[in-house]
Amino acid sequence: MEITPTRITALDADQVFVFGSNADGRHGGGAARIAYETFGAVWGEGHGHHGQTYAIDTMSGLDVLAAEAQTFVAYATAHPALRFLLTPVGCGIAGYAPDQVAPAFVGLPANVSVPASFVPFL
Repeated sequence: MEITPTRITALDADQVFVFGSNADGRHGGGAARIAYETFGAVWGEGHGHHGQTYAIDTMSGLDVLAAEAQTFVAYATAHPALRFLLTPVGCGIAGYAPDQVAPAFVGLPANVSVPASFVPFL
């Protein structure tokens, strides 16, 4: 299992920055702001692949986060030529702990790196 770097400042052409968002796609802080300012996240889009980013709604409750995580797992599986750098979604502004979030990402394909804090719970 590959570990996502703690700090991501640049991406290769095949890499996608996976970050936590809110449903309205207001990317004002944390990893969402980095995604918007640096990697092509679209203001107003709080779900899915945009530019070199993939947004997961982490602000609408754990049930929504879990559903979005499984949608992401399916998307990453269907796009094996891309490398997805999963950040510790939900563990910043959303306020969840890794043990609450990581299990939602069961079944990740090999083209997804994970934050070190998620590893014990996958």
